[in-house]
Amino acid sequence: MKIIPRNNGSVFLITLFVVAMMSAVVIGMLQMTTEEIQLMRNQIWATQALTIAEAGLNDALAEIRSDDEWDDEFEDKSFAGGSYSVDIDSDLPDVTIESTGTSSQGFVARVTAEITVASSGPPFVIRIDELRINE
Repeated sequence: MKIIPRNNGSVFLITLFVVAMMSAVVIGMLQMTTEEIQLMRNQIWATQALTIAEAGLNDALAEIRSDDEWDDEFEDKSFAGGSYSVDIDSDLPDVTIESTGTSSQGFVARVTAEITVASSGPPFVIRIDELRINE
Protein backbone atom coordinates (compact mmCIF):
# COMPACT_ATOMS: atom_id res chain seq x y z
CA MET A 1 0.00 0.00 0.00
CA LYS A 2 1.27 3.36 -1.02
CA ILE A 3 1.29 6.19 1.55
CA ILE A 4 0.34 9.55 0.09
CA PRO A 5 1.67 12.53 2.08
CA ARG A 6 -0.98 15.01 3.12
CA ASN A 7 0.05 18.63 3.34
CA ASN A 8 -3.46 19.85 3.98
CA GLY A 9 -2.56 23.38 2.82
CA SER A 10 0.44 23.88 5.12
CA VAL A 11 2.59 25.11 2.21
CA PHE A 12 -0.11 27.63 1.33
CA LEU A 13 -0.26 28.91 4.93
CA ILE A 14 3.52 29.25 5.18
CA THR A 15 3.61 31.13 1.86
CA LEU A 16 0.80 33.41 3.01
CA PHE A 17 2.62 34.12 6.28
CA VAL A 18 5.90 34.94 4.46
CA VAL A 19 4.09 37.30 2.04
CA ALA A 20 2.35 39.03 4.97
CA MET A 21 5.66 39.49 6.81
CA MET A 22 7.37 40.87 3.69
CA SER A 23 4.46 43.27 3.15
CA ALA A 24 4.74 44.54 6.72
CA VAL A 25 8.48 45.16 6.27
CA VAL A 26 7.95 47.03 2.98
CA ILE A 27 5.16 49.17 4.47
CA GLY A 28 7.37 50.02 7.44
CA MET A 29 10.23 51.04 5.18
CA LEU A 30 7.91 53.22 3.07
CA GLN A 31 6.63 54.94 6.21
CA MET A 32 10.16 55.69 7.41
CA THR A 33 11.14 57.02 3.98
CA THR A 34 8.08 59.29 3.88
CA GLU A 35 8.92 60.71 7.32
CA GLU A 36 12.54 61.33 6.28
CA ILE A 37 11.39 63.22 3.18
CA GLN A 38 9.07 65.41 5.28
CA LEU A 39 11.87 66.11 7.77
CA MET A 40 14.12 67.12 4.89
CA ARG A 41 11.46 69.49 3.51
CA ASN A 42 10.99 71.06 6.94
CA GLN A 43 14.75 71.59 7.22
CA ILE A 44 14.88 73.24 3.80
CA TRP A 45 11.97 75.60 4.60
CA ALA A 46 13.39 76.50 8.01
CA THR A 47 16.74 77.25 6.39
CA GLN A 48 14.99 79.38 3.80
CA ALA A 49 13.29 81.39 6.58
CA LEU A 50 16.65 81.88 8.31
CA THR A 51 18.23 83.04 5.04
CA ILE A 52 15.41 85.56 4.54
CA ALA A 53 15.89 86.86 8.10
CA GLU A 54 19.62 87.27 7.44
CA ALA A 55 18.80 89.20 4.25
CA GLY A 56 16.67 91.57 6.32
CA LEU A 57 19.55 92.09 8.74
CA ASN A 58 21.94 92.79 5.86
CA ASP A 59 19.47 95.23 4.31
CA ALA A 60 19.25 97.14 7.59
CA LEU A 61 23.04 97.15 7.99
CA ALA A 62 23.40 98.58 4.48
CA GLU A 63 20.97 101.38 5.36
CA ILE A 64 22.82 102.16 8.60
CA ARG A 65 26.17 102.24 6.76
CA SER A 66 24.73 105.02 4.59
CA ASP A 67 22.90 106.89 7.36
CA ASP A 68 23.77 106.18 11.00
CA GLU A 69 20.47 107.65 12.19
CA TRP A 70 18.33 105.48 9.91
CA ASP A 71 15.53 103.82 11.87
CA ASP A 72 12.67 103.50 9.37
CA GLU A 73 12.48 99.72 9.82
CA PHE A 74 10.99 97.28 7.28
CA GLU A 75 7.56 95.65 7.40
CA ASP A 76 6.88 92.53 5.30
CA LYS A 77 9.44 93.36 2.62
CA SER A 78 9.38 90.67 -0.08
CA PHE A 79 12.45 88.54 -0.60
CA ALA A 80 12.98 85.13 -2.28
CA GLY A 81 9.33 84.13 -2.18
CA GLY A 82 8.99 85.08 1.48
CA SER A 83 9.24 88.30 3.44
CA TYR A 84 11.10 89.89 6.31
CA SER A 85 10.40 92.51 8.92
CA VAL A 86 13.13 94.47 10.68
CA ASP A 87 12.78 96.27 14.01
CA ILE A 88 15.45 98.67 15.21
CA ASP A 89 16.11 99.85 18.74
CA SER A 90 18.38 102.80 18.09
CA ASP A 91 20.37 104.31 20.92
CA LEU A 92 23.55 105.44 19.17
CA PRO A 93 26.23 104.27 19.10
CA ASP A 94 24.66 100.98 20.28
CA VAL A 95 21.87 99.63 18.10
CA THR A 96 19.83 96.43 18.31
CA ILE A 97 18.41 95.07 15.07
CA GLU A 98 15.89 92.23 15.03
CA SER A 99 15.02 90.69 11.68
CA THR A 100 12.21 88.17 11.32
CA GLY A 101 12.07 86.12 8.12
CA THR A 102 9.06 84.15 6.94
CA SER A 103 9.36 81.57 4.16
CA SER A 104 6.63 81.03 1.58
CA GLN A 105 5.57 77.90 3.51
CA GLY A 106 5.07 79.86 6.74
CA PHE A 107 8.27 78.91 8.56
CA VAL A 108 9.64 81.74 10.72
CA ALA A 109 13.20 82.52 11.82
CA ARG A 110 14.60 85.43 13.82
CA VAL A 111 18.06 86.99 13.81
CA THR A 112 19.01 89.62 16.39
CA ALA A 113 22.21 91.65 16.20
CA GLU A 114 23.59 94.08 18.70
CA ILE A 115 25.88 96.45 16.85
CA THR A 116 28.05 99.48 17.48
CA VAL A 117 28.14 102.20 14.84
CA ALA A 118 31.29 104.31 14.44
CA SER A 119 30.88 108.05 14.61
CA SER A 120 32.79 108.84 11.42
CA GLY A 121 31.35 108.26 8.00
CA PRO A 122 29.57 107.71 5.69
CA PRO A 123 30.11 104.91 5.10
CA PHE A 124 29.80 104.21 8.79
CA VAL A 125 31.79 101.30 10.17
CA ILE A 126 29.60 98.76 11.94
CA ARG A 127 30.82 96.24 14.50
CA ILE A 128 28.56 93.32 15.37
CA ASP A 129 28.95 92.77 19.10
CA GLU A 130 26.47 89.95 19.50
CA LEU A 131 24.47 87.85 17.02
CA ARG A 132 21.60 85.64 18.17
CA ILE A 133 19.62 83.25 16.00
CA ASN A 134 16.09 82.06 16.87
CA GLU A 135 16.11 83.20 20.47
